[in-house]
Amino acid sequence: MGAIEAFDRLNERQREAARFPGRPLLIIAGAGTGKTSTLAHRVAHLVLEGVAPEAILLLTFTRRAAAEMTRRAQRIVGEALTPGPSPASGRGEQISAIRLPWSGTFHSIANRLIRRHATRVGLEPSFSVLDRGDAADLMDVVRHELGLSKTEKRFPRKDTCLAIYSHRVSTQAPLAATLEAAFPWCAEWEAALKRLFAAYVERKLASQALDYDDLLLYWHAMMQDTALAGEIGARFAHVLVDEYQDTNLVQAEILKALRPAGEGLTVVGDDAQAIYSFRAATVENILAFEREYGAAVVRLEENYRSTQAVLDAANALMGESATGYRKELRAHTTPALRATPPRGGGEKPHEPKKPKYVTVLDDAAQARYVVERVLEAREAGVMLRRQAVLFRSSHHSDVLELELVRRNIPYVKYGGLKFLEAAHVKDLLALLRWADNPRNRVAAFRALQLQEGVGPGTAARVFEKFEAAAFAWSGLRTAQGLVELMAFLGDPRTPWPGQVRRAREWYAPALERLHDAGEVRSGDLEQLERIAAGFETRERFLTELALDPPAATGDLAGEPHRDEDYLVLSTVHSAKGQEWDAVFVLNVADGNFPNEHATGRPDLVEEERRLLYVAMTRAKTSLHLIAPLKYYVTQQSRTGDRHVYGARSRFMTEAVMACLEQVTYGEAEGEELNRQAKASVDVAGRLRKMWS
Repeated sequence: MGAIEAFDRLNERQREAARFPGRPLLIIAGAGTGKTSTLAHRVAHLVLEGVAPEAILLLTFTRRAAAEMTRRAQRIVGEALTPGPSPASGRGEQISAIRLPWSGTFHSIANRLIRRHATRVGLEPSFSVLDRGDAADLMDVVRHELGLSKTEKRFPRKDTCLAIYSHRVSTQAPLAATLEAAFPWCAEWEAALKRLFAAYVERKLASQALDYDDLLLYWHAMMQDTALAGEIGARFAHVLVDEYQDTNLVQAEILKALRPAGEGLTVVGDDAQAIYSFRAATVENILAFEREYGAAVVRLEENYRSTQAVLDAANALMGESATGYRKELRAHTTPALRATPPRGGGEKPHEPKKPKYVTVLDDAAQARYVVERVLEAREAGVMLRRQAVLFRSSHHSDVLELELVRRNIPYVKYGGLKFLEAAHVKDLLALLRWADNPRNRVAAFRALQLQEGVGPGTAARVFEKFEAAAFAWSGLRTAQGLVELMAFLGDPRTPWPGQVRRAREWYAPALERLHDAGEVRSGDLEQLERIAAGFETRERFLTELALDPPAATGDLAGEPHRDEDYLVLSTVHSAKGQEWDAVFVLNVADGNFPNEHATGRPDLVEEERRLLYVAMTRAKTSLHLIAPLKYYVTQQSRTGDRHVYGARSRFMTEAVMACLEQVTYGEAEGEELNRQAKASVDVAGRLRKMWS
């Protein structure tokens, strides 16, 4: 296969984007339009045009995305060079084995650049990267030391404080603006929060530790230095950014400093899928890119995921948006994507079913409807794992989860406790993190308290003496077993392979003493050891885990890992980038879509529209939007039937409803007719007439 044939699998717009010359480029990639393939082909095109792989900076939002992009680019280049140049040139063999050393997440690339230039920004190359849990714990320590945990009125908890800090530094806005926009209930604590954050920064600097946000802040600061910015920018001939709609202001300014005129800059994204403003991402980055850089724009609108019936509803939804790039998604007409009628159904062949707008009585009826339809689809050959239930907030699935347990249906729920948040996993990682950076007070405190009889007070005294000994492992005064372990792990001559096993062996007695279900937890630590084997160094292992943790067994609700099939439950935010044959969206009513907290601001209402769009475009063939009539005021009040009626979502306009099949389920039909009958008698009008 030659270079031309390697790009023939792309459609016309994808091919244009992949081989686009010259100007800065913005690729607006609608849901399911082959964004990853297009970007991988663009990387391959650059390599085939003679750009050195090490001169390509590829920025993504997950490590998995970077690895997938690299793998595809390698395959495309290999195909393009077959049969390729003669062996005498050696060029075919050289390029087909390409590596992209500078592909990764924003934060992982920042980490590498900071370590390369650590001394120039006042850091030691061995600085630690705190994961979210450790950063929150450190925030809590400082919060307690400042007396903020004992205020007369309850001060925000550690996770809220960290979220406020993160939002403020990511938006580069004053603290008052962050509090007003995102945390109004904390506004009275502005002065105290400033003190807290200042002390938190000092504690991190003393510990040579950076949190998640610091990595971008340091990279941003480095790019403000003319000499250093020039040095870093000169390293890369091309910069490509995936999911550009999810970037924040700091990331956009880093790119601007890397490429002031936009030369060699390509960004890919979809403004209609910008749903992370709560993480300080701003849709304005992608909306302003064309104007900012004078960029060319290529729209990808041919959808390879969903039937046209699903896309018609999604198009109608976004067609009423007040902002953004207009796009009309069209289904790619291959036999594999044509809708197949269910067994016993009466639809014509290849006639896609309309998505359903389902009216149900309440959340209990909603749960029954979902379970019945899921089991019907399973009987028709759609595995449970090819079906998903999506919701706006995690607690919306509570009643459904009870029904699934009652019906013995295994499921996975995304958005819960993560693998690395499990206590025993954090214990083992604390040993490695302390060895990697002896100044890491958070890791040291956790590691020291793994010993029997050692509490916070003793751990503090041991660490103070260790600090006085200039953080030399020979100055560590605690149980001999831990001293020997830390001396072994902390010795720079100790090879990385085998370190996790050694730490796991030392930790085994503590695991049995501190935690129940020791055998299951031990299996998690063996899994951690297998993950570690895939990294070249301890620093890369610890940093990548902190920045892009695996969503492993901790995500599971119940015990679906013991079953060969399971239903997927997920928040819409966690579902982005995924797809399923059948999708059920819960609680499609005002108050949920859009969320009640968003209704006071037009920009947030538009983001809620985009959130529903993301949910709808996860479906390949079957989509159910479910709208309960009743919402109970509290869980306890069911017996008294205290409830409010749900209002139809403002997004379910006449144009959108025309694309949906309206159905009622169970008691909802009688309830709906009853409500309509009441509304048809104009009692209010008669009362007014009496007094006119």
